[in-house]
Amino acid sequence: MNSKIFKSICAICAFCGFVACVDNDDVPENMYTAQKMTAAQFLEANPEQFGDFTALLKRTPYFSLLTTYGRYTLFAATNDAVANFASRRGFASIDQLPQDLCDTIARTHIIKEGAFFTTDVVEGTLPQLNMLDAFIVWSSDSDVVNDNKIIYYVNKNSRMLEYNDSVTNGVVHVVDNIITASNDFLPDKMEEDPSLTIFCEALRLTGMADSLTRYMDETYTCGDDSVYNGTRERCTNGSDLYMNCKWVGTRYFKYTALVEPDSVYHQHGINDIEDLKAYAKQVYDQTYPEDAGLYDDDFKHRKNPLNRFVSYHLLDRVAQYNQFVISGPIREKCWRSSIADPEEFYETMCPGTLVRFASPAAGAVSGLYINRRGSQGRLYNNDPQCRGVKVLSPSESGSIDQNALNGVYHYIDDILVFSPFVRDVIFNCRLRFDPATLSPDFMNCDGRGRQGSSELRGFKRGYVTNFDFTKETFLSVTPDQDFWWSFLGHVLCISGRFDITFKLPTVPNKGTYEIRMGYTPGEERGVIQVYLDNNPCGIPIDLRVGGGAPEIGAIADTDDEEQNRLNDKAMHNRGYMKAMDCYFPGGGETAMRELGSPLRRILATEYLEPGKEYYLRVRQVLDDPMKYWNFNYLELCPKSVYASPQGEDTH
Repeated sequence: MNSKIFKSICAICAFCGFVACVDNDDVPENMYTAQKMTAAQFLEANPEQFGDFTALLKRTPYFSLLTTYGRYTLFAATNDAVANFASRRGFASIDQLPQDLCDTIARTHIIKEGAFFTTDVVEGTLPQLNMLDAFIVWSSDSDVVNDNKIIYYVNKNSRMLEYNDSVTNGVVHVVDNIITASNDFLPDKMEEDPSLTIFCEALRLTGMADSLTRYMDETYTCGDDSVYNGTRERCTNGSDLYMNCKWVGTRYFKYTALVEPDSVYHQHGINDIEDLKAYAKQVYDQTYPEDAGLYDDDFKHRKNPLNRFVSYHLLDRVAQYNQFVISGPIREKCWRSSIADPEEFYETMCPGTLVRFASPAAGAVSGLYINRRGSQGRLYNNDPQCRGVKVLSPSESGSIDQNALNGVYHYIDDILVFSPFVRDVIFNCRLRFDPATLSPDFMNCDGRGRQGSSELRGFKRGYVTNFDFTKETFLSVTPDQDFWWSFLGHVLCISGRFDITFKLPTVPNKGTYEIRMGYTPGEERGVIQVYLDNNPCGIPIDLRVGGGAPEIGAIADTDDEEQNRLNDKAMHNRGYMKAMDCYFPGGGETAMRELGSPLRRILATEYLEPGKEYYLRVRQVLDDPMKYWNFNYLELCPKSVYASPQGEDTH
């Protein structure tokens, strides 16, 4: 196929839809396919373009990897790219490159578990990490010289000259620059950005920069067999009752910063750190009037207004642009944006606060927003609508690579605060949490969001923040599978004679909340007893019993909306609810709400306060290590929503 025509087709596809990551011989028809070549053979067949890169790879163990069966993504650097890199580092030739540097380059340029094309991700990180456990981020621009054709970049600074060359064991993309990873911690990386002087000064002054400097847990160990070969664990249904589980090899601490550039501050009359102190005091004295004036000069105190301002911009886990909410093929296939916008809630490093991320569908307001309220132009319960603060995509953020060794920062287009309006209006809603966000370890250690994988990610006892469990407990995060009857396509899989306790996320406002658990019944599930702060939440829950059982009473919806509401109320009185109507497993025409089997169980109705710690304990009642619990989602729903005159929505 003509290279120019091929590139034009790929550019159009990238913005018109998604194609799932492919297996070796299952490639989109528009892709150029090499003549039965592996990735290694592809390189060797083109020495005039990749001779130096091939020689570099052959100095490492990783060239031989590219000769084997698999699903690899290789970013192949041109001879000019390798020569320029060596020259910048002060080496006369590639032969002088140290061995450890060659190994680092090789691992940076290879994704071992997944063949990813430009059509798999429009904007943001690829679903799998490279062999250095680092993100590969794609962004794009228009080539004004060549009819505004799309230009793709890898980690901002490596342009893709050719892309989507299918080989028998994956795909090859050609880049004009060696892909490098920063060795700076997040605060130091932000200090290098000349557009962030005011925020960085506040970060230093409050001491919060010191809270962003952890990287690896030196006390964590895991055997290579468990990390690379995995173990077979029971955590699925059907004829194959086991899945391969690969355990976390390295425990990382990572962070995300949501940062206003100086230009945004200037628009609000904030020109230096003194102006920002005054702005923060004005906002947070209103949010926390009981603390007004008590800590103004102690900037490292967690109740100081500037400290709260800065901390509210920080998360204790890494999240790339397309990882905050559901994205990629599963969103395109299973989510109905005509019903509701995808959204997710996260605790911030400001105690007692949350941020709410929403990703509206394509249109005038498409993108990623923080603390947005209002879906598809509709309002919830007639409350005020709020646009929210927009997070700029990698393509909108300029040429600076925003990834640090232990995290990433994102530009935002307005000032982010936890104001009384945000607390009382934006968060006057049902809070639904993906359980894979309940610990930063699930996101920092490659648990959440592994679209295309077929393996569990196992987590060891004593190394999961916010979780504690017995040695008889097996805890893992499943990969994302669009056909599963699970919200967002994955669950926490907890099996064995388990006894597990985890911290509930904070609530943003004090009041009475229903605490709910989402799950899908099945005969291979167990029977669990749930406790809130060690107080039993009713009788044990039999996870094997479906929604049609009399004690649950799920009744299929009809055309009579009033009757449907009455059915829902009767079911609610029994302590159960149907699942949501915005998620369609497998991309079919049947929503989870209509499937009948996926359920919500109301665990408790309790008065909760922001910043106070509450714990749920879940214990397997059956003496059977083969039974398990598929923890799909957690909900904290305030009484203002579940008991409102309008009633709670079905989304």
